[in-house]
Amino acid sequence: MTGSFFDIEVPQSLIERARAGEMAAFEQIYRRFERPVFNLARRMLGDADAAREILQDAMFKVFQRLDQYRNDAPFWAWLRQIATNEALMRLRRDKHLDDRAEVPDVTDDAAPPWVRADSAALERALGRLSALTRSVLWLYHVEGYAHHEIAAQLGKTVSFSKSQVARGTARLRELLEPCAQAPFPQDPMSCPIQPDRTALAN
Repeated sequence: MTGSFFDIEVPQSLIERARAGEMAAFEQIYRRFERPVFNLARRMLGDADAAREILQDAMFKVFQRLDQYRNDAPFWAWLRQIATNEALMRLRRDKHLDDRAEVPDVTDDAAPPWVRADSAALERALGRLSALTRSVLWLYHVEGYAHHEIAAQLGKTVSFSKSQVARGTARLRELLEPCAQAPFPQDPMSCPIQPDRTALAN
């Protein structure tokens, strides 16, 4: 799996106008990507205030680096990489990487537990994971990073990445399984009925 489940079209003319220094053009780009960048950062970090800071930092770097963008890849893929890097730097700065010791390798072949999850249930479940585990899950399952790439980004081992994915996936499955097994839940807020197969990427 590579990239996100969705893409956002940006006219090349708009990019060129922003490159030429037209602030109105950059503001249009900002508005197009404000929500997806914020959502990406919030899913990785689990904190709305931190996500807003990541949004501002990432978009500032986009403004600085527009000349580096090449048209051989979607603009959103390029911007998403910048935002992901900003979130990872925030994790390092906040020392979330020290929260857990490295653990032995664990297999992670099971299907992602959110395939049948409602977006609201998934949000609550993700909120119960550590920022580090949530970020590794995002990088692996949504962004399509390989374990050795995640390990390099975090300054950890491949086993660490694999174990975070395995443990995080198992924990999500544990949190979401009661909802999946209850077709007519008594509490719709805890066990939503309708599945949302793209919930993690939205």
